[in-house]
Amino acid sequence: MHRRSLLRAGTGFLAGAAALALPRTALAVAAADPTDGWTRTSFAYSWQKPWNLDLGERHSYSGGVHRMWVYATDEPFEEGSSTDPRTEMRWKVDYTTGNRMWDADVYLPSGTDGASFVQILRGVHPSGTPATDIMLNVYDTSGGTVRRYDGTVLRTGAYDTWFNVKIAHQATSGTGTVKVYFDNALVLTVADRGPATRYFKNGVYHHGSGRAEARFRTIRYWTR
Repeated sequence: MHRRSLLRAGTGFLAGAAALALPRTALAVAAADPTDGWTRTSFAYSWQKPWNLDLGERHSYSGGVHRMWVYATDEPFEEGSSTDPRTEMRWKVDYTTGNRMWDADVYLPSGTDGASFVQILRGVHPSGTPATDIMLNVYDTSGGTVRRYDGTVLRTGAYDTWFNVKIAHQATSGTGTVKVYFDNALVLTVADRGPATRYFKNGVYHHGSGRAEARFRTIRYWTR
């Protein structure tokens, strides 16, 4: 072989060998972690549960896992309210603008049908605008189907397995953006519903029949 060819071949071999020695992250362009550039931030919450029951009748905590359940026949969270029954954490970090992210591992048991398990609620919003910026609901189809409200399918086969959910909200004085990630993969980008004072909620807010349950672990809050 010609000496120049040998040099070219040798150079190629050395480059390949060097590439093999590089860390895995240098060999492929992987998606950035959704929390890159964010700061983990403390948060507080209160509970919403059927008004006539003790929390322990609809919630348990063991091994780092919050387990929440409710029945379609349960009372709402306030006496006289017309809302559906729920057992939820109401995050006490209200905001109007800025970058906020809810982050948790979620487990949805088989049979939970027509329940919201996480939402951004617009506690103070202009008259005539929606009460939420987003709700993620689970339905008893295809092994557990997660939808945005009752529309866009975001995941099937969601029952009886842990998966990570992140909801990142870039809130502005106008129309902001909501992004949803499952296991750190972006599955949805939508506009929010316009200016409001809002907060995150997670648990089980039941719009269906029978019993509904959701479980949560490694719950975190991020800001940027």
